[in-house]
Amino acid sequence: MTFSKILIANRGEIALRVIRACKELGIGSVAVYSEADTNCLHTRLADERICIGPAVSAKSYLSIENIVNAAKETEAEAIHPGYGYLAENQEFARECESQGLVFIGPTPENLKLAGDKITAKEIVRAAGVPIIPSTPKGIDTIEAAMDLGQALGYPVMIKASGGGGGRGIRVCEREEMLSEEFPVAKMEARAAFGNDELYLEKYIIRPRHIEFQVLADRFGSITHLGERECTIQRRYQKLIEESPSPMLTTELRTTMGNAAVTAAKAVKYFNAGTVEFLVDEDGNYYFMEINARIQVEHPVTELVTGVDLIKEQIRLSSGEKLAYSFTDLNLKGWAIECRINAEDPERNFLPSPGVVEEYHPPGGFGVRLDTHLYQGYELPIFYDSLIGKLITYDLTREGAIRIMKRALEEFKIKPLKTTIPLHLKIMDDSSFKEGSFDTGFITRLMPEEDEDE
Repeated sequence: MTFSKILIANRGEIALRVIRACKELGIGSVAVYSEADTNCLHTRLADERICIGPAVSAKSYLSIENIVNAAKETEAEAIHPGYGYLAENQEFARECESQGLVFIGPTPENLKLAGDKITAKEIVRAAGVPIIPSTPKGIDTIEAAMDLGQALGYPVMIKASGGGGGRGIRVCEREEMLSEEFPVAKMEARAAFGNDELYLEKYIIRPRHIEFQVLADRFGSITHLGERECTIQRRYQKLIEESPSPMLTTELRTTMGNAAVTAAKAVKYFNAGTVEFLVDEDGNYYFMEINARIQVEHPVTELVTGVDLIKEQIRLSSGEKLAYSFTDLNLKGWAIECRINAEDPERNFLPSPGVVEEYHPPGGFGVRLDTHLYQGYELPIFYDSLIGKLITYDLTREGAIRIMKRALEEFKIKPLKTTIPLHLKIMDDSSFKEGSFDTGFITRLMPEEDEDE
């Protein structure tokens, strides 16, 4: 089966990314948009466009009914959800199936399990993959949390069973902090995820955050495509990703890659996904979770493997078989991605929407820019502040960093405030250039950040 038309249930740069893949595959594309996104670039480059509601996401990009109706009205055969919004919503995937639409992504069962992190960790542990010591089930009361915190040993992390993207995580270094943070975290989890189940996890000190891209077909074949280093984070939100990781040896890459495939097989995974690990200072690795979607940082894997992951998602969802494994890939070079957000680092990263009066994108050898910006575009206040992903590539890590610095210096977006100055600061940091860092890097680089929390 091949698709003749795909509706993209998203906006911004990821919608453009999918539209471009569709065009190259000879597939028609349908852009959806809210009333605030009439002039967003994805609506101009798609073959068709259809409005799905007002600016507020709950009544447009998060409306299952509106999006499914748009797909039926435009006679699309499949829906690509991108990332965020409904990408990991099992009800959306099931509704697509019930309406005869192909959901380009994991199965509803995969999505359900990815949202139930406690059960997912138990299945992966039973398959022989190391996991971070954690409570075996959800915790209902503060008394139970205190008992289990003592059993795990401090510091511990409070995490939401239905959470993701780093949201809602709280580190408790001692019992008093757990007592204060537990009820607050429970309320936040209920508000953010509709599920207030919490669990505790042992906090790994000075870890690296490393994830493996996996692909799986409908016939049980699963492979990984190498790792991404995602350790540079601000408040558990990734800022910079790269591939390969500067810390992995060939042996550890092989071991962790095999563990990622084992984890994906254990949960009968389908399509593109990411298996995430923490690695401690001694090189011990621990499974964290499976992200059941295409990731923001997927371009760095594309550049070092030569595999177009969006096209692979479409092909796999159309019923094609996975025709290669990791050992068939000829990985080459180094890729780094900087997430460009419309935020002001000097004002506690406040969003900075507005009209783009001056726009000069970087270019040249080794530069890829995924963005929906253009001169004269008015950035709406309603949506995520991510406005672009700047990716550079070279045969060496040092070369990729040099190209990134040059590209960041060329990149002009005025008068919006962006995270470009922060990325330039990181590119000049000696620890970053040496590849010697952990998840506390940004806190040490910008100590005032920690005080603001």
